[in-house]
Amino acid sequence: MSSVVVIGAQWGDEGKGKITDYLAQQAEVVVRYQGGNNAGHTVEVGDKQYKLHLVPSGIINPEKPCIIGNGVVIDPKVFLEEIDYLEEDGLSTEHLTISDRAHVIMPYHKVLDELSEETLGDKKIGTTKKGVGPAYMDKTSRAGIRICDLMDRELFADKLKTLLEEKNKLITLIYGHEPLEYDEIYSDYCKYADRLRKYVSDTSVEVYDWVNKDKKVLFEGAQGTLLDLDFGTYPYVTSSHPGSGGVCIGSGVGPKAVNEVLGVVKAYTTRVGEGPFPTELFDKTGDYIRQVGREYGTTTGRARRCGWFDGIILKFAARVNGLTSLAITKLDTLTGIEKIKVCVGYEKDGKIITDFPASLKDLAKCKPVYEELDGWEEDITMCKSFSELPATAKKYVEKIEEISGVPAKIISVGPNRSETMIRSDLF
Repeated sequence: MSSVVVIGAQWGDEGKGKITDYLAQQAEVVVRYQGGNNAGHTVEVGDKQYKLHLVPSGIINPEKPCIIGNGVVIDPKVFLEEIDYLEEDGLSTEHLTISDRAHVIMPYHKVLDELSEETLGDKKIGTTKKGVGPAYMDKTSRAGIRICDLMDRELFADKLKTLLEEKNKLITLIYGHEPLEYDEIYSDYCKYADRLRKYVSDTSVEVYDWVNKDKKVLFEGAQGTLLDLDFGTYPYVTSSHPGSGGVCIGSGVGPKAVNEVLGVVKAYTTRVGEGPFPTELFDKTGDYIRQVGREYGTTTGRARRCGWFDGIILKFAARVNGLTSLAITKLDTLTGIEKIKVCVGYEKDGKIITDFPASLKDLAKCKPVYEELDGWEEDITMCKSFSELPATAKKYVEKIEEISGVPAKIISVGPNRSETMIRSDLF
């Protein structure tokens, strides 16, 4: 069998969309296994740019089956808007399916997400207020509505009445907000269900069959390792498991289905939201990276926090995900920086540590220990192979490989498909 998992090896926004789109040209099926529309992928093909939130990036490749697995939480309105957006652009969604076990984001999830963030004030998590967290909370507390429930009007009506009564108490009595109306929600979601129905199936069976037929399966997640519910910078994390451990649960296959775990990592580090960020830059270099790298969120438009490459994060990601290869993205963004720094350790309480701490209090104490490398001035966006890169750019890539102990099989030097170097095949 032949399968590849694409993992974000930092705080998300590493360029997974582009890498997934590139690999989807070779894959025979693409599976999204977790997250919701709180994250986005930007994919550029020629002079076209696609911004996706729920639909797998593989949809840009015609005739490729794309699956949204049970581990994803789905806002039906957003999903259908994305379908319309793709079809208006001439892309077919005929081969797209969504899991009947996936949970549904409801209007009360979005309201509670926003009210909770407002109440937390300075201690807010920094969510996108899309209702993703509250949907996962209901899933865990066994109070969620699944796609299969939405397909049954009688069952959906019964569940919605019970759950909305409970949520309205919370919304009105705790937060002092206006209650939500049952009739409006029921009517809207029944209309969504009618359009969704043709996409719904038991996707765990589909994925299992693809794997057993030895097809090339590409698994795609959202966010990154440091936003993982267990291994991320808790509580400034997402509510699911973006790491390789989430693949099996989120798509319905066993660990034997995974052959290659590809960690996508930017040539520098970015972060959106709250929490400590040891290598963050607050100077002209940070602004330069943000502007040249177009570091603004696909979903929110928020400016991303930018900093030097953090090798401790990558070591951590390599360990907890079992990375077998790397895809280094946005190497071109660093062009023109005379001296480039790489974090190779943290100084904490007078000692050097090389493992990523669990406690945010400890992480906030950590000061980066840097190695400095020479930069390059040459335009590398036209380079088609590793050998064509400037010597200093090669050394930078080799340093990242040395720190992680993982080979960089893909190097991206621009946003377009054509600006991608493949050093070793993954499928």
